[in-house]
Amino acid sequence: MPLNRDRPRRAVGALTLAGAVVCLLAAAQPLPAWEGTAHRLITNKAIETLPFPLRAFFENNRRTLLLLSADSSQWGESAPTPDAGYIRLDRYGRYPFAELPRDYNQAVRKFKRETVTTNGTLPWSIGNYSLRLEEAFRNQRWDDVKLYAAILARYVAEAHDSFNTTDNFTGGQSNQFGVHSRYGASLVGRYQLFFIIRPGIAYKIDDPTAHAFGMVMQAHTWVDNILLADAQARTGKIDYNDEYYDAFYDAVGAVLVRQLTDASLNVGAYWYTAWLNAGRPPLPAR
Repeated sequence: MPLNRDRPRRAVGALTLAGAVVCLLAAAQPLPAWEGTAHRLITNKAIETLPFPLRAFFENNRRTLLLLSADSSQWGESAPTPDAGYIRLDRYGRYPFAELPRDYNQAVRKFKRETVTTNGTLPWSIGNYSLRLEEAFRNQRWDDVKLYAAILARYVAEAHDSFNTTDNFTGGQSNQFGVHSRYGASLVGRYQLFFIIRPGIAYKIDDPTAHAFGMVMQAHTWVDNILLADAQARTGKIDYNDEYYDAFYDAVGAVLVRQLTDASLNVGAYWYTAWLNAGRPPLPAR
């Protein structure tokens, strides 16, 4: 993706000791890859993929959906456990990870529940919340529709971030601590005004869980490219400055925009599929 050299620059300070400690702690626990700005962007663009009358309902609830998808603290008792937000595919061997059953019960029987939970359950969680959204539509529980739609939006978005699919999720294994945040938060924050995101029209998904596995598998294929771009962008620089971010964005900006675009389309597709499978119930104004 060509870089616009006229864009405004933002000052970036050197890493502090406290920041390094945070990075070390991050290596010990899962962290969200996309951050609030990306989630709001994806959810907002997903609404544009919907046909009417479904689109009208989501447009009328846009503010609620953006808030809920970006802030999981608002989910209350409906919040999933942390393992729902990632899957460490490379703990199951090499691509295409044929050793990992796509059926959850089969995976548990093969690897034991504790292992499956520790390694993350993102694709199965997407399938689960797709069914919950469908049930909420069918029973016309509109508050639940909005909540489950937002939760589903968040996890479908997370499935498109490469660092949610790898054991090297903070870059610690390659001595690139914080790369997940530089990619999923800093690049989005700095360059979002230059993104061209046109996700297309929502479509019906045949198998929500199988489709979710396709999303995480595709996202995983970009891990090495992003890590290499981060390392090359940092070469010869003393900190993560404007020059670094320009070089990093030059190398992976096209991937980033593609993943955000695909995420937006797939969020819309999951919403649309749940509504169709529920029998296209009539929708309230709000």
